Amino acid sequence: MLRLRQISVVGLLAAIAVLPGCRLDMHVQPRINPLARSDFFPDQRGARPLVEGTVARGELHEDTYFYTGKVGGNPGDYMPFPVTKEVLERGRERFNIYCSPCHSPLGDGNGFIPSRGFARKPPSYHIPRLQKAPVGYFYDVITNGFGIMSDYSSQIPPRDRWNIVAYVRALQLSQNATKADVPAGQDVPSRPPNFKGVDGSGATLPVIAPATQSTSEDQK
Repeated sequence: MLRLRQISVVGLLAAIAVLPGCRLDMHVQPRINPLARSDFFPDQRGARPLVEGTVARGELHEDTYFYTGKVGGNPGDYMPFPVTKEVLERGRERFNIYCSPCHSPLGDGNGFIPSRGFARKPPSYHIPRLQKAPVGYFYDVITNGFGIMSDYSSQIPPRDRWNIVAYVRALQLSQNATKADVPAGQDVPSRPPNFKGVDGSGATLPVIAPATQSTSEDQK
């Protein structure tokens, strides 16, 4: 009995001594540090290129028109989703951030940068050539750039590029509309808005009074 206990104790101690070795092998196993040299591959590069045809998750881009603005290699002339008020508001916001410094808030090419002596003034969106240009053309220019204009594919995601394109069309309509395009009951020119409280300053924006409040003040 004593002999059996001694054997059990020796076996247990041997197991305890062996197990840390297995754990050590799992923690310190053969691996390659990022961008380190490797003698395993013929080119000795530890960082391996992607397998041909690999597509990252979320980057499949099955809708070719949505990501290129082209149909069969030519610019398309339709929006890939319905244009709503929210789309135009988002497009205006993105346009004022990324486009207006050169193209101006009106899209006439008289932005801040050209006014400070930039050699190449961008064309106005309101010239006949760009009024007739398909919407896919504007999307392609934002994506790939044109002339000295660099591309904005890294700054503006595809959805926002289309939002900007929709807003550019709205700008073109706003500067070239006729009285027949104005909805019934809308004054031409539009009545100036009433502001709420104190007018804005250089540090604050004016607040436009709600329509009901404007009407009541007009009646007074």
